[in-house]
Amino acid sequence: MEGPKDYVDSYMPKTKGRSNSTKTASKKNAVISVDVQPQVSIELTSSEVESTDGGPRANGEGLTRNASVSLHPLKEEELLLAATYVNDAKHGRNFKFSTDMKRLRLYKLYNMPIFKWVLYFFILLNLALALFEDPPVGNLGLQYWGTILLEVGCLTYFVFRLVHSRYCASGNWWFRDMKNLVGILIIILTVIDMIMYAMMYELGAEDKAVRWSRPLRPIFMVSFAEMKLVRLAFSNIRKTMLEILNVLVLLFLVIALFALLGRELFGNDGLTKIDEKSPYFTDFWEIWWDLYVLVTTANSPDIMMPAYDRNPWYMLFFITYIFICLYIFMSIFLAVIYKNYRKHLKNEVQKSVFNKRRKLASAWDILKEWHGGRFLLSWGRWRELMGQVSPKLGVAVVRLFWRVLDRDGTNFIDKRAFMKVVDILNVPVIQESAQKPLSEKHCPGCYNSKVSLFIRNVVSHRFFTYTFDVLIIINAAFVGFSLDEGEPYFLALFSLEIVLKIYTLGITKFFQSFWNIFDFVVIGLAVILTIIEAALQSNETEMTLDILLVLRVLRLVRIINNIERFHVIVATVMNIGPSIITFGAILFVVFYAFAIIGMELYKGKVNYYGYESDGAVLTPDQLYCGNPLLNGSHFARDHYCNNNFNNILKAFVTLIELMIVNQWHVISEGFVLVTNKGSRIFFLLFHISVVIVIINIFIAFILEVFMVEYSLSKTKYESELEKVVEELGLSQEINDLQEANRRRRKPDRKELVTDMEQEYPDNTDEILKFRLGKRSKSMQMTLQTMFEGELDDEDIGPEEVENVDDIPVQDILPVPFSLDNVA
Repeated sequence: MEGPKDYVDSYMPKTKGRSNSTKTASKKNAVISVDVQPQVSIELTSSEVESTDGGPRANGEGLTRNASVSLHPLKEEELLLAATYVNDAKHGRNFKFSTDMKRLRLYKLYNMPIFKWVLYFFILLNLALALFEDPPVGNLGLQYWGTILLEVGCLTYFVFRLVHSRYCASGNWWFRDMKNLVGILIIILTVIDMIMYAMMYELGAEDKAVRWSRPLRPIFMVSFAEMKLVRLAFSNIRKTMLEILNVLVLLFLVIALFALLGRELFGNDGLTKIDEKSPYFTDFWEIWWDLYVLVTTANSPDIMMPAYDRNPWYMLFFITYIFICLYIFMSIFLAVIYKNYRKHLKNEVQKSVFNKRRKLASAWDILKEWHGGRFLLSWGRWRELMGQVSPKLGVAVVRLFWRVLDRDGTNFIDKRAFMKVVDILNVPVIQESAQKPLSEKHCPGCYNSKVSLFIRNVVSHRFFTYTFDVLIIINAAFVGFSLDEGEPYFLALFSLEIVLKIYTLGITKFFQSFWNIFDFVVIGLAVILTIIEAALQSNETEMTLDILLVLRVLRLVRIINNIERFHVIVATVMNIGPSIITFGAILFVVFYAFAIIGMELYKGKVNYYGYESDGAVLTPDQLYCGNPLLNGSHFARDHYCNNNFNNILKAFVTLIELMIVNQWHVISEGFVLVTNKGSRIFFLLFHISVVIVIINIFIAFILEVFMVEYSLSKTKYESELEKVVEELGLSQEINDLQEANRRRRKPDRKELVTDMEQEYPDNTDEILKFRLGKRSKSMQMTLQTMFEGELDDEDIGPEEVENVDDIPVQDILPVPFSLDNVA
């Protein structure tokens, strides 16, 4: 632990340009180039990074020599507790852990990634048991005791995680957390179900034995702290369902009203449905069902045609109905879902923000030091904290983060700056060695010759990229018109492009670009397969080459991404991609539950043996999907026999087709025919849950995220890092290089870093580079970007409420959302 003098005599330099001493640096004092991709770079000397006193070196600015410092050494338990608070804030955890040293260490062990990944494994294994249970997928079936033993193993680990978390928890808070109680309840119900099933099976009543707890398995995906985002989404869906219930009931009443009116209009006309012998608009419940299907447009215009053929004026009934129920009510559904889902989502996220700030405030209370009449945090304690929070970060990266927070250069930060520590830690900074290209290492004379310099300038020129973009378009045209004669020439040109890029950039820099990797793999495989095909004089690789040819056409996306007006849209779509994973998990949970229930209801009712019209030889028992009740049905006639619930995979495919909506009423009607009309409840509930609620919520979320991402391409702290880089780096040299290259070509900022490095050939072996990595666009970060800007910087919620989950909704009153108040 350093004393006060250490902090006074050492602090981060604050330079506006490169000093003469830097230019003549020795190997011991080598230049370190920090490249914050792709805009700017900073340079620190190795003595500044490896300063012996442990703190940033003073340069005469900011901190004065006679500054007073009041310090006391941090205890190990204090440092661990502060680091735990910061880590919980960083990962969005709202766990009320015990501050006892022993339990604190166990809590740190609880949060180790290995335990999280093992939990994910057992959750997936528990869900995958449906592949082996009756009805199994193919030949994967296991004896019932085998799957039960596997499930017992999964439950054992679930119990271990729950017990571990309970031991780390403070007081009785753990038992008030609903997710823990739900987890315990599901485990108990599953054990009871397994015992009952085993008893019935051993008593010879296996045909009546049902594993009724299987639809509950996906609940484990939301009953552990590690699945917070999925649980948050389900919580908001549950709350939103209550809000839209009134609209749903009103829609059902309007459909019932039109059903009554339709029966009075068409019921006495003696009409029949198209290609059916059943009466048209005579039974109220049949009419209600048909009109509900019409809201989904699946049976349009079939349901209208008998009435329209009888009297063209009857179409006014259907036009009015479609306008009211489809265009008005469905739009109201989207509006209500969007409004209420956003409201509940905002409340949950803002509670998460309050929790993050409270955790950081607790860490600050431990770390703060009295200095100059107020509490501050020194560099020494910051370094110690980062050693606990992010031990893999190098000292130069830790120093760079410190420089962002210590904007006034006093070598101390206040509470307001410390409260941003999580935001800056979420900006990934990657350290990498600045290696010379292999050709320069092994033959520097050739690499730096006039011919080589000309080649490198050509490759670095923007028109080199434009030329090959045009060749990609021409190649796509050749593919579209099946002009295979030009393929060898295009393959040679694209291979030459890769070779020249590797020569100019070097292997390390070349493979930092996704599109370079894509080109290398696709073109490389195409070259190898072409050589094999020529050597064997065979066309066996032709199909693979065709696939690679199609993949090469995907390079058109690179061209679209390079166009500025399209780049924002493409980047936005790619950025919100990880957020979609959460909704994929939600859909999986709902699909799994409905698939298991469907298997119990409909397994063996419909089978696929092929079709006589396709040449299959079928026995009488195999006709009509193996069920004579489907004789003459649209289901069998339209070849839907493979849409069944005979195993978990087929059930998922069937549910996906139901989600797409087109012809969903034909699929559902097939299972109604082989069971009874009560089966419509199953398909109605699935349609309401997935198509009306979840899909509309997904659309609402995409709308919200797209508007934020479209308008805000960077976080505030990426910009702060760039500002620091410009202050400490070579902004004047960048301007000079831009001016020097203005007439020759459009400057590429990635290449400016290379040009700057070449000014110091004596130190290139010692240069270290840092760049901003690709920021993880997790749903948690996206949501906080959306709503954190609506809160005051120091708002931590009602202070009288200890647990943020207990904050009433009415106490969260954010200011109106706008681009001006987004952090």
